[in-house]
Amino acid sequence: MSEWMKKGPLEWQDYIYKEVRVTASEKNEYKGWVLTTDPVSANIVLVNFLEDGSMSVTGIMGHAVQTVETVNEGDHRVREKLMHLFMSGDCKAYSQEDLEERKNSLKKWLEKNHIPITEQGDSPRTLCVAGVLTIDPPYGPENCSSSNEIILSRVQDLIEGHLTASQ
Repeated sequence: MSEWMKKGPLEWQDYIYKEVRVTASEKNEYKGWVLTTDPVSANIVLVNFLEDGSMSVTGIMGHAVQTVETVNEGDHRVREKLMHLFMSGDCKAYSQEDLEERKNSLKKWLEKNHIPITEQGDSPRTLCVAGVLTIDPPYGPENCSSSNEIILSRVQDLIEGHLTASQ
């Protein structure tokens, strides 16, 4: 078993937004910025920014990865560039203040509708409904996640109503 496969998803996450050198089976070597890692298959997605302004994206299958070595820790500019790489053009960027305002407004709306809501996480960005549904920024219906489809649908409808009422 390779060094990479011995690690787990939480350790793989530490490589995201860093420049790495990946040694794969048959001594193939890849270098690039880690965009993401797959927690199930251990696959790695690398991005390289080319001189002409374009980019190349390379996927490396997890089972082929032998070692991953950090070359460059990166900075906030690289992180921002990678984070916004695959966002659609109509995707709106929110400031921290906007997100906080949206979160508090939604929280009040759900409480007004007698929905038990709490904040969770290290930096309380994620809202949690009754311990079975989470709402991540920017707090729209599409940002809800739950295995209970009935609760998911009803909370999404409430959020949709809130967004309609606040416009």
